[in-house]
Amino acid sequence: MEQQLLKMQKDLVRLKWYAGTLTLLFAVVAFLAFSNGNASQFKEISAERINIIEKNGQLRMAISNKERSPEVMAYGKPLTPPIPGGNRPGLIFFNDEGTENGGLVFMGGKDSSGKYTATGHLSFDQYNQNQVLYLTYSDENGDQYTGLHVDDWQTSPAFWDWRAEYKKTQKLPDGAEKEALLKNLMEPKAGVKAVAQRVFVGKDDSKTAMVTLSDRMGKPRLQMLVDSNGTAKLNFLDEQGKVTYSLPK
Repeated sequence: MEQQLLKMQKDLVRLKWYAGTLTLLFAVVAFLAFSNGNASQFKEISAERINIIEKNGQLRMAISNKERSPEVMAYGKPLTPPIPGGNRPGLIFFNDEGTENGGLVFMGGKDSSGKYTATGHLSFDQYNQNQVLYLTYSDENGDQYTGLHVDDWQTSPAFWDWRAEYKKTQKLPDGAEKEALLKNLMEPKAGVKAVAQRVFVGKDDSKTAMVTLSDRMGKPRLQMLVDSNGTAKLNFLDEQGKVTYSLPK
């Protein structure tokens, strides 16, 4: 009996050493596999969404298909009212504070009638506001609009607060009070709009190539045009959009 107990003790010691050796071997293999700067190489990856994060887990960029695209967030939280995701395949960028600040989205295809739509959009947002620099391609079954846009956005309030107030005002009964509130939201200061397009360089659906420079109210004041027939023109416009001077005359 004592000999059997002694044998069992020896076997137990051997088993412990065996388990310890295997554990150490596994640790060495794992270390070698994931060393080289914790970098792994893959020839191909298939995924519905990939999140690029900081060491603390903060989201910096989301690469996703349409269904799993993220909703719009500010400081890592959804907006109120929300702007849901699930509708913009591509890349979405987030700043140091977890607020969306641009992205690259694209889509296109035919509907049941055979008509097609195609879009591509690369944008960069002003801090705590909406996009101020963006490239857009839009094609509605042959009606194409392509260009570079530069916009002005107010610096305060934050876009999500301004949007929430705008959405709230839109629900008011139609009338003078509602119109006045909406006008004040769109033009919080006399002669300065909350958002205004200042520069457009591109091509419209009539195949006219153009450079348009606008004032702080978003009204075009200078246009350089080349139409689909190759005719070039330079237009100066007043605040009402009337051409005051043109070259060639």
